[in-house]
Amino acid sequence: MTARRCIPWPDRRLRAVAQPVSEITDEIRALWADMVDTMEAMPGVGLAAPQIGVLLRLAVVDASQQRGQAVLLANPEVLHASVDLRAHDEGSPNLPGVWAEVKRPRAVTVRFLNAEGAVEDRDFVGLWATSVQHQIDHLQGRMYFDHLSKTKRDMLLRRARKAV
Repeated sequence: MTARRCIPWPDRRLRAVAQPVSEITDEIRALWADMVDTMEAMPGVGLAAPQIGVLLRLAVVDASQQRGQAVLLANPEVLHASVDLRAHDEGSPNLPGVWAEVKRPRAVTVRFLNAEGAVEDRDFVGLWATSVQHQIDHLQGRMYFDHLSKTKRDMLLRRARKAV
């Protein structure tokens, strides 16, 4: 397939709530394939459709060591999150050159439509959980820096403007 261009912050589509996917079609599967290629080209451990300008509730995640283990998610939602938090430096290809430490639940149970169109509940732990939550934020029109204090967020955005 094809690696796509990630839209730059502050494109308004990054703040829009993505639309649900009603069924898994060949077009959705082709889009997922492009998203995996885009994620691998970054390189990254996840990508949400709004990051490439497509306002659908689609995400891909691959936090495996060897790669090639991408999980394809449509309409993902967190059913359960652990109380234990995990800190991780997060960034985005939509705002290159800057990262910030974000604390998120260490483990989550997520319900989503898989590539066959079946509803699946899956547990994600560690970096997998961080990436899934990060992608769900994108589907809700949120960026990782929304988890920071106003002061830290403003500093990060100033650094990003200087990095361009």
